[in-house]
Amino acid sequence: MSTGPPIREFLIVSITPQFLERGVLWFQENYEKVKHAIRSPSASSGNTIGFWQNNALIIEKELEIKPGEFLRRISGFGYEKTGMLFGKGEFAHHGNIIDIWPINSDAPFKIEFFGNKIEEIYLQPTTDNKQPTTTTRFTKKYGSLKNLKPGNYVVHVDHGIGIFRGITAKNEIQNPKSEILNKPKIQNHKIQNEFGNLKLEIENSTTKNADAFFMVEYAPPRDRTEPDRLFVPVEQEKRLSPYIGFETPVIHRLGGNLWTKIKKRIREDAEKLAKELLKIYAVRESITRPPYQFDETMAREFADEFEFVETEDQTKAIEDIKKDFLRESPMDRIICGDVGFGKTEVAMRAVFDAVANNYQVALISPTTILANEHNKNFEKRFAKFPVEICSLSRLTPAKELKKTLEKIKEGKCDIVIGTHRLLSQDVAFKNLGLVIIDEEQRFGVKQKEKFKELRSSCDILSLSATPIPRTLNLAMAKLRDLSIISTPPPGRLPIKTFILPHSYKIFARAIISEIKRKGQIYFLHNRIETIEKVKEKLQRALEKEKKNKSSANFRTRENLRVNSTFHFPLSTPRIEIIHGRMDEKTMIRIMDEFRAKKIDILLATTIIENGLDFSNANTLIVDDATRLGLAQAYQIRGRIGRGDKEAYAYFSYRPNSITEMAMERLLALKEFEELGSGYEVALRDLEMRGAGNILGREQSGAINRVGLNLYCQILADAVEELKKTA
Repeated sequence: MSTGPPIREFLIVSITPQFLERGVLWFQENYEKVKHAIRSPSASSGNTIGFWQNNALIIEKELEIKPGEFLRRISGFGYEKTGMLFGKGEFAHHGNIIDIWPINSDAPFKIEFFGNKIEEIYLQPTTDNKQPTTTTRFTKKYGSLKNLKPGNYVVHVDHGIGIFRGITAKNEIQNPKSEILNKPKIQNHKIQNEFGNLKLEIENSTTKNADAFFMVEYAPPRDRTEPDRLFVPVEQEKRLSPYIGFETPVIHRLGGNLWTKIKKRIREDAEKLAKELLKIYAVRESITRPPYQFDETMAREFADEFEFVETEDQTKAIEDIKKDFLRESPMDRIICGDVGFGKTEVAMRAVFDAVANNYQVALISPTTILANEHNKNFEKRFAKFPVEICSLSRLTPAKELKKTLEKIKEGKCDIVIGTHRLLSQDVAFKNLGLVIIDEEQRFGVKQKEKFKELRSSCDILSLSATPIPRTLNLAMAKLRDLSIISTPPPGRLPIKTFILPHSYKIFARAIISEIKRKGQIYFLHNRIETIEKVKEKLQRALEKEKKNKSSANFRTRENLRVNSTFHFPLSTPRIEIIHGRMDEKTMIRIMDEFRAKKIDILLATTIIENGLDFSNANTLIVDDATRLGLAQAYQIRGRIGRGDKEAYAYFSYRPNSITEMAMERLLALKEFEELGSGYEVALRDLEMRGAGNILGREQSGAINRVGLNLYCQILADAVEELKKTA
């Protein structure tokens, strides 16, 4: 990229949804206002000033800033480091020169440093083929190489596992092969060239047109010490995938036959597994039902009763389900979305369609609390329609149980909501057509076996905030359909997450800070045996803060929320306990009191993971978060921040007993602070726990040898081949 004209200054803003929506023209028209906001901390704009200072930066000639500090700042803004610039939101670093393409600009900039001072700034020219739109670049949610960083392991489908070393431009490949790049189209699959002690390979037959390459490093040949490198044109991105496995992989050599042998063995193993899977789904494929008929007028009337505007992903999921209903084979779909992102509304639309086609619907929840919450929500949502809703759980009074079972058997009950009680032998449906399973991973082995039976005869819709690895594997292997809801509802804010050592003093101050703004708190302690003692300690800590009336800053090295002054409430906050061994009626009573804001702190076990939807609860404190799995902790965090207030989650650990794996889980929670990260959390959970076998654990070795992504691809191919020959 040639150097353009010198300029005096320019603006860089962070990659946020608000800025992406505003576009380049808005920033051009409001440049001076933004500049003033950044540089005027004493202005009367309040929090707006802090926002601009944290999310925008004016770069100008003669500015004194360390290059390392500048790079950290733009990385924090969400910009990605690349070998050269291809689009907005990227930067490249070469010695004392930093190239960056702000999302608020139609052209990139070159910054030349002299020591810790910016010496020159140049506006760079662009070409038509290097101007991908911001929307295209940043709405690709699940690109396989999206989060790949130099040093990560990567798998090439033809050459095996290597180390990703970044993206490089054609003119930056400093070796004799540069002249080959400019030759006419080459027919060979790859070109090999020896240069000193380094073997370089450039992929495929379109090298003439390739402007940039993914650089992958492989193990050195036996007779040399320096590694080989493979340059893969960016157009062939699909040939690469991130390595996901449970152990550090073996780096392969280019040109050897080991990778070919490994893939052959993996294919053989995958074929065996595919046969087992197809046995399970063969019965399902042979079952047919009439395609659904849709009354668009009634469906529109039901949709109009929804209090909010559907997000783009919700609309897509609803359409996916309608397409499934139009087929003759039963549906088996997973709806994956963060807590509070509208999975239940999507399920309700499916329920409405099923009932309109004279089918009964069963909604199965893992806990009594969640079943009770669903029952309330469904009764409210379907209040204006002639639909009979029944509830079946341990809360169902004995005198009503027989009556409810008869109504279900006779088909007088359209929607049945309950726990695994719905799977009992005495529950018989007249015309069950749709089964909705909420958080399938929380059910036991016996219940899951029953689900397998249901899959052979009914439409199945599973709802999950973070699908467990096994479920995700099935979806990735194309044996179950997957719809992802990653768009947050309007007004939702990311949850501020803090990882900190265990401290009742900090817990007490976090509680007081929330109560000061008239909010409520979840305090999670996941051991029933000691939960009463924790309540006592928490009460003592709160009383101590009450006696200590001197002002104090609520600030720690983890950059927790700052409150300059603490004014303790007139009365000590009320704490109530709930856990799974309690009587359900008592538990529901406490939940109702919490909903009515008669309780300030709900001290609970992980029972709060499902079923709680209180917009006034916006602080979560987890006592010893190392006891939680990543997906579980992520879902529990989603129980706060359901309204328009900023929410805060404090995950504590005990420094003397924390393991490396536990700390990795906690840091991953911090990494996935952004709204809509549930799917990526599930993938990280896969990476840290190991994928194992979809039906057992025998396949874990195979997955580790080729990586999860390629294994699922091979498995999917095996399934497709067996389907063709069946």
